[in-house]
Amino acid sequence: MSLVLEGVSKVVEGQTHIYTTDLALKSGTMNVLLGPTSSGKTSLMRLMAGLDVPNTGKVIWDGKDVTGLRVQDRGVAMVYQQFINYPSMTVYDNIASPMRLLKQSAAQIDAAVKKAAELMKLGAFLDRKPLELSGGQQQRCALARALVKDAGLVLLDEPLANLDYKLREELRAEIPKIFEEAGSIFVYATTEPEEALLLGGNTAAMWEGKITQFGKTPTVYRQPVNATTARVFSDPPMNFLNIRKSGDRLLFGDGQAAAASGTFEGLADGNYVAGFRPNHLELQKTASDALEFSGTLNVTEITGSETFVHLDHHGENWVGLIHGVKDLEIGASLNVYLDPIHIYIFAEDGTSVAPASYAIAA
Repeated sequence: MSLVLEGVSKVVEGQTHIYTTDLALKSGTMNVLLGPTSSGKTSLMRLMAGLDVPNTGKVIWDGKDVTGLRVQDRGVAMVYQQFINYPSMTVYDNIASPMRLLKQSAAQIDAAVKKAAELMKLGAFLDRKPLELSGGQQQRCALARALVKDAGLVLLDEPLANLDYKLREELRAEIPKIFEEAGSIFVYATTEPEEALLLGGNTAAMWEGKITQFGKTPTVYRQPVNATTARVFSDPPMNFLNIRKSGDRLLFGDGQAAAASGTFEGLADGNYVAGFRPNHLELQKTASDALEFSGTLNVTEITGSETFVHLDHHGENWVGLIHGVKDLEIGASLNVYLDPIHIYIFAEDGTSVAPASYAIAA
């Protein structure tokens, strides 16, 4: 099985939701759509499912053009963050409903329902109605219904957002395995880079209705082809700084310099943009050639085991993710350090010209 989008686009009331897009997904793969709210993830999934018809292009399923085919006539299972269950049916009947539509035997239905219910920890609630469940249990009911449908294409639009942390982590690990073993094409939309990394597979980074990069998830994360992808695949977003390459040196705006060695050695002299992720900023100098920058501390956010520091660096807003709880003075000057191996280099138009050294080595 395969799903191919050929030049699809979607315009609604003069506003472009999806720009011309090509994408090919293979059987048995798990594919993440990663991007902020309103980046086009749901719009693209609706085109895949047949809920919407593209203004241009084709949707091809297993070699067949299904662009105009109704969603009811496609082998698609969908689960959204805002879960949908049949309120008049029991949990058992909700889960069993797609199998009954396919006229499968009572024994097949019973075995599949109980297996899905066990995975979703719903075994004790099969006789209840959805409105008698918590929000998280209702979401798990919707997920279980998608599991038993045996669909060729499974679309999950932020389906775990309403679940508690422990169950979310368990399902992130288990659900992709189930669908992949069935040979389904699995598409999972999320706003969280960490979730994309945990899910693995392939990732399509999305920004304002465009896919900026698609490939193996670790590759997209470590070797973004442009600054937009780097921004999408970093939470908080990647920090940026204007720099200049001159001879064998990278010159930073506030007097800092680094050797233009390794992946940076072949850069032509000129102006560039350096990018680095928040978790690579440090409050102590741990690398002998670390760069030192000074900024004004605007805000700190303590998460329990980590501290987010928000800096004003010569008018640029930087965020650092520092391990541990830090008691820092708001409004004071703060020195931060950056190991040059973590620096990405982009052209002024945002195109990647040199990935970070650590990204190549990993």
